[in-house]
Amino acid sequence: QKTGQAFCLPTEAQWEFACRAGTSTPFHFGRILNSTQANCAGNHPYGTTQKGPYLEKTSPVGSYPANAWGLHDMHGNVWEWCQDRYGDYRRQSVIDPRGPEVASSCVNRGGCWGSEAANCRSASRGRDVSSRRFNWNGFRLALSSSGIPK
Repeated sequence: QKTGQAFCLPTEAQWEFACRAGTSTPFHFGRILNSTQANCAGNHPYGTTQKGPYLEKTSPVGSYPANAWGLHDMHGNVWEWCQDRYGDYRRQSVIDPRGPEVASSCVNRGGCWGSEAANCRSASRGRDVSSRRFNWNGFRLALSSSGIPK
């Protein structure tokens, strides 16, 4: 259905804000993660928890519980592209920081089905060349501020 609304990839800061859903823990559901909570490599849990199963592939969206804002699969399943180019973080605190204008790779967040749980943390970041296509990369759209009805 055509709505006239504009969408875009989220910035890295927007992605993390949405993932955390008001929390400050490593994961929106707490401090530990194994593959019963998100689709990640079950033999590498995070925190004091047991190893879990390892699916070794993507799972259907909604296979794991949503965060407090109703967003599913923010941890694991597929690395999600962000619109920012990859660069080192600035030393000073910045509100809604943006990556460099020019860089050879783009930021991806969230980890994937093959990631150790530590790489699925809300604050964890990855990078890749945007022209590469793998079954562990995906995306999530954000409503662009230019697409919000007046």
